[in-house]
Amino acid sequence: MSTKKHTPTLIRWGIIGCGNVTEVKSGPPYYLVKGFNLVAVMRRDLEKAKNFAQRHQIQKYYSNADELIHDNEVDAIYIATPPDTHKYYALKVAEAKKPCCIEKPLTPNYNDSLTIYNTFKKLNIPLFVAYYRRSLPRFTRIKKWLTANKIGTVRHINWHLSKNASEQDISKKYNWRTDATIAPAGYFDDLASHGIDLFTYLLGNIKEAKGISLNQQKLYSAKDAITACWVHENGITGAGSWNFGCNTREDTVEIFGSKGKICFSVFDKNPIILKNEFENESLIIEHPKHVQFFHVENMRDHLFGKSIHPSLGKSALHTSWVMDKILGTI
Repeated sequence: MSTKKHTPTLIRWGIIGCGNVTEVKSGPPYYLVKGFNLVAVMRRDLEKAKNFAQRHQIQKYYSNADELIHDNEVDAIYIATPPDTHKYYALKVAEAKKPCCIEKPLTPNYNDSLTIYNTFKKLNIPLFVAYYRRSLPRFTRIKKWLTANKIGTVRHINWHLSKNASEQDISKKYNWRTDATIAPAGYFDDLASHGIDLFTYLLGNIKEAKGISLNQQKLYSAKDAITACWVHENGITGAGSWNFGCNTREDTVEIFGSKGKICFSVFDKNPIILKNEFENESLIIEHPKHVQFFHVENMRDHLFGKSIHPSLGKSALHTSWVMDKILGTI
């Protein structure tokens, strides 16, 4: 059982959806970050919720989300369910007037994301979205390089992400990540949203985006091949291609500037590389064991009035808009 005491500087969290993503990546930071405590979890399968709670030494577990949301000992809520349920749970959390963090993407489409954003904004309730790359040292270092004009004026960014079809894809066994009713563009929704959100953090908001999307393999209902181009508000151009039926995995981002170039991967553990007339730097910056640790730590600082979190509802809403523009749904 947790031994942390409730103090005015302690925020007690509950998690809706204690599945795989919360096991190592995101769940533990909610009780490891000083000033936070994880006091309750919910999963529709009560035995699985109980198992998670016991292994992580959490006081309460539920199979009903409403009971967790309205628990007086839960101050804030992290929604870690598949994206098609984010709106349903988020509006319940807003009604309870509790701060909320929602897994990415905010929802599968811009209109539902806008509903969530407007609801929390109207009620003046903090809303965070788990685009945690904005808080990781690997990417904040790239941000510092850009701010210091290490590659001069940025002209263009390009990202190519590809992987082969998995055994699950080929077998056509059900996977919510490739179910068009949950994720219309399949792995693009799950993976590309991370990169596009990161690019707006690094280079500023996008003012126009267009794309082509289709299902090349016919292995599942969602799209599996997407190409896009866009332009940031400051005139930086961008292009991307995402294909989930290639023979090899590749994850390569290149930022071209007037005086140099930065190369990195969004997901792979490749070094970040800076090249200009005077420097040729290659750095490997490891992620923390719990990859959302700094994201959660930054939420603590935001809620305690020490800083502004880099991934709020407004920036996540913009990412939803860009994604839908690429897919041609708005």
